Amino acid sequence: MNFEGQTVVITGASRGIGFGIAKGFAKAGAHLLLLADDPEVIESAYRLSAVGKVVDITLEPDIMAAFDCLSNIDVLINNAGLEHLTPLDDTSPEAASLFRRIIDINITGTYLVTRAALPKMRSGARIISTSSVWGRVGEPLFSAYVASKHAIIGLTKSWAKELGPRGINVNAVAPGWVKTAASLRSLSAMAARGNITEDILLNDILQGQALPGFMEPEDMAGVYMFLASPYAANITGQTIGADRGEMPW
Repeated sequence: MNFEGQTVVITGASRGIGFGIAKGFAKAGAHLLLLADDPEVIESAYRLSAVGKVVDITLEPDIMAAFDCLSNIDVLINNAGLEHLTPLDDTSPEAASLFRRIIDINITGTYLVTRAALPKMRSGARIISTSSVWGRVGEPLFSAYVASKHAIIGLTKSWAKELGPRGINVNAVAPGWVKTAASLRSLSAMAARGNITEDILLNDILQGQALPGFMEPEDMAGVYMFLASPYAANITGQTIGADRGEMPW
């Protein structure tokens, strides 16, 4: 697929799935603006001859300032997200703050970025947000993250109806288990809670997939690029599972 001449914005792109997606679009010739809340995004962008900016997507002025350099946006990928344990019986002083932060980044941040990008998007533009396999099911101990990924699917459906008359397609991708720092941290926490080894838990998870193997971040690029391409012109309001058959979508 060819994205030469197109401007693609990716949030949460300093590492993990976001950077894996960015590499795919960079190879296809896109002009990239990579956003993340850590300085690593500058180096990640440099590696792809892209522009990187440190942005907290919960702060609207920061988002607007980051978009000042753009005259138009052809593809917006809302990938930024925070994933942590939020057990209901955790009564520590930090627990409620962490819960709010996850919701603020994963839901409100996605809303603020999309709203800021919209004036720069024309007919034919694409909005693609990252949900999760946990956006369709419940997972104990991760209620904030699970709720936020369910919300991404709801936003996708609503925005597809709202922006369809403008010719803008809105879809989501629901990755399964991808080898990222966040997923490995969650795997470790889940194994500790279950009093089993990480290897045993990971094997159980991967056995539940129709296709074997622990996916790499680069494996995600194709589905995002497809949804951003002319081949997906008639697809909107959908959530595409990229989970090697883990969930019956």
